[in-house]
Amino acid sequence: MTETLDPGARRAILEACDALREDSVRMLERLVRCPSTLGNEQSALAEMARIYEGIGLSPRYVPVDVEALMGHPGFSPPLIPYAGRDNVVAVHTPKSRKGRSLVLQGHVDVVPEGAADEWTTPPYEPAIRNGRMYGRGAGDMKAGIISYVTAFRALRAAGLQPAAEVQMQSVIEEECSGNGALACMVTMPKADAVIIPEPGPGLPAMYSAEVGVVWAFVTVTGRPAHVRDKQAGVNAVEAAMRIWSRFEHYEREMNDGSRIHPSFRGVNHPVNVNLGTFQGGEWNSSVATRAKLGLRVGVMMGNTADAVKRDIQRIVAEAAADPELRGAKVKVEFQGFHADPCTFDMQAPIVQLAMRNFAEVTGQELRQYPATGLTDGRFFELYQGTRVACFGPDAQEIHGIDESVGLDSMHDITRTIALAMAEWCGVEAA
Repeated sequence: MTETLDPGARRAILEACDALREDSVRMLERLVRCPSTLGNEQSALAEMARIYEGIGLSPRYVPVDVEALMGHPGFSPPLIPYAGRDNVVAVHTPKSRKGRSLVLQGHVDVVPEGAADEWTTPPYEPAIRNGRMYGRGAGDMKAGIISYVTAFRALRAAGLQPAAEVQMQSVIEEECSGNGALACMVTMPKADAVIIPEPGPGLPAMYSAEVGVVWAFVTVTGRPAHVRDKQAGVNAVEAAMRIWSRFEHYEREMNDGSRIHPSFRGVNHPVNVNLGTFQGGEWNSSVATRAKLGLRVGVMMGNTADAVKRDIQRIVAEAAADPELRGAKVKVEFQGFHADPCTFDMQAPIVQLAMRNFAEVTGQELRQYPATGLTDGRFFELYQGTRVACFGPDAQEIHGIDESVGLDSMHDITRTIALAMAEWCGVEAA
C-alpha cells in the first residue's frame, strides 16, 4: 500500500519546492543552453552528470549496445553510431527499504531548431517572457527533467529522503529511436513504477495512449538529361512526389473511423504521415538524377510497427512498378523509429497517486490524453509490465519556432512529483 504522508512532512516538502523554485529556473537555463540535437548530446549529458553529483548521487553511464539490443522487440535501427553518447543515470539508495521503488526518467535530446532566424530570441539562449521560458528543448523535455531533480532536492531540503530506491535516468534518442531508454530499461533493475514528466498538449494532461511510429527513407534514382531534352530524362524529384502522393492516400485510409482504436475516440486525425525531410536534384538546368524522402508514419493501436513497415514496402513497390514513374529506380530503407503503439493504465496506483496530488496542489484535473506522438513510456509498459505516469509541464510550440514552457506549470509538476515520490516510496530522515 502507498504510505500516507504526514501533514507536517507534506507541508515541509511543498515549502522546500517553493524555496527551490528560482534555483530550478537557473538550472533549466543551463540545460537549455546545451544544443543537444542528435549526435550532439554530450554537453547535456555532462550537465546532467553535474546535476546528479550536486544532489549527492554518483552518476553512472549506460551505453547503447546495438548488438545486445537488436534482438529486442523495442529496438529501432539507429541513424548514427553511439560512441561517446552514453546515457547518464543516478541511483538513490535508502537507509532502510520500506516503500516502492521508482524511476524518474527524461530525455535530453532535442529536435533541430529549424530556421533559427525565425526565432524571437536565439533557440539556445533561454529567454523568459511573460512567465514562460523560451528555447529549444525548454518544454520537450528539459523542464520535466529539472522538475524531477528539484522534487528530489525538495525532499532532502525538508530533511527527508525516499525510503526506497529511486533511479534517475537521462536518456538520448527519444526523438528518433528510443534506444537510449531501452538500454537503461534492460540494464537497470526493474522498479515498481515510472514517472516521465513529458509535456502534454499544452494543458494539464496524463498520457492515456500513444501511437506507434515507423521511420522510412525512400530514395528515387531517375535518368538525368539537359533540359533541352527534358522529355528524354526521368526526373527523380517528380517521381518522388508521385510516391509521396501515395502516402497521402494511405494516411487518409488509416484515419478512416473503422480503423481508429477506442482509446483514440474523439481525436481528429490521429494517424499522421509526415514528409519530414527531402533531398533532391543537382542543378536547375538538369533533369534531377536523385531524390530522397524522409517519412514518419504513424501506427494506430491495434496495428503494429511490423505491419506498417510491410505497408510501406508494398506502397513503394507498387509505385516502382507504376508506368508513370517511367522506369525510375526506387529503394526504401528503415532507420530510426520502429515503435509499437501503447496504452497506459489509468487505474494504475502510480497514475492515480500522481493525478490526486496534482489536483490537490493546483486545483485542476489532469485530463486523459491519447497522444498522436509517442514517448519512452512505451518500453516500460509493453516490455516490462511496469506502470507509467507520463505527465509534464505546459509546453508550447515543441518541434516548432519559439518553443516554450510555462514556469508556473513546471513548478506545479515539481510539487506533484515531490509529493507522489514521498507517498510512493515512503520517507525516512535524510
